[in-house]
Amino acid sequence: MCRWRIRASCGAHALFGARTLTLKHALSKGVRRYHVTPILCQRAKVAMSQFEPDECIQYEKLEKNINIVRKRLDHPLTLSEKIVYGHLEDPVKQDIQRGKTYLRLRPDRVAMQDATAQMAMLQFISSGLPKVAVPSTIHCDHLIEAQLGGEKDLRRAKDINQEVYNFLASAGAKYGVGFWKPGSGIIHQIILENYSYPGVMLIGTDSHTPNGGGLGGICIGVGGADAVDVMAGIPWELKCPKVIGVKLTGKLSGWSSPKDVILKVAGILTVKGGTGAIIEYHGPGVDSISCTGMATICNMGAEIGATTSIFPYNHRMKKYLTKTGRAEIANLADEFQEHLKSSILDLHL
Repeated sequence: MCRWRIRASCGAHALFGARTLTLKHALSKGVRRYHVTPILCQRAKVAMSQFEPDECIQYEKLEKNINIVRKRLDHPLTLSEKIVYGHLEDPVKQDIQRGKTYLRLRPDRVAMQDATAQMAMLQFISSGLPKVAVPSTIHCDHLIEAQLGGEKDLRRAKDINQEVYNFLASAGAKYGVGFWKPGSGIIHQIILENYSYPGVMLIGTDSHTPNGGGLGGICIGVGGADAVDVMAGIPWELKCPKVIGVKLTGKLSGWSSPKDVILKVAGILTVKGGTGAIIEYHGPGVDSISCTGMATICNMGAEIGATTSIFPYNHRMKKYLTKTGRAEIANLADEFQEHLKSSILDLHL
């Protein structure tokens, strides 16, 4: 029996307003190349991932933007607001009205699956730019059809889609886009294990991109055109999202699982109740859910139409980061944890 108590209040609130190498080598070895952009890391230089040693996490910039916006709005910020507003192109002048204004944002990175990456890369090539503006990756998983079994299906996909894989691998090598060859894994799981981290803003051309929210990031599924804009260094526009707070108390017991949490939330909000909003989980019950469990809940948030879902940084995330070889990121997140959690103790949205 599940002992969770879930509260998702939908009443109005004065404070919040809205609801709570060579081509052959690249293909055979899966080597990943990246365009390196020098950035300032004042307190500590910690890489975004092991594949990008010269691309470091910009918590100082996030902190600076959060302080600017918090002073402007003159009220505490939720975790969702901190990360979203922390990535504003112009935090001083940006008009911020939930559900009304469009924000101009600077995401940290882009991820693309092989089906949508084809047109996205063609569009980027037509821009004439020599390299992508932000760390970006291509993941070859969507063109593999499940028919006969893993090994046979992989061989079949490589045979049928060889031209596509050749193009994506060579284009990635030329323009500084990381390439994960067929058989490397599923895109949203690769992101969780390698690229998502607390406070990141990541856009991906895959509906399961919100899975990264299990590590405390704002990870949003988008179309290929949006990905091209960010890779080209153009600000990404997003309608200022509403926030729906879900307070979790108690702990899972018996046969209950994290999936039961999102199924309950979906039963309350229905398939469109999360449209235009970020689902923000909080409360004492959060600490008893594993990082992968939180990722599962965020992943399924797409089923209720949510822009994305997110959990606050905690010891579960720190443990997951450490176990996946990213202890330095966990240690840095500890230093900035006040910006990786909500400043509001109880979200009644």
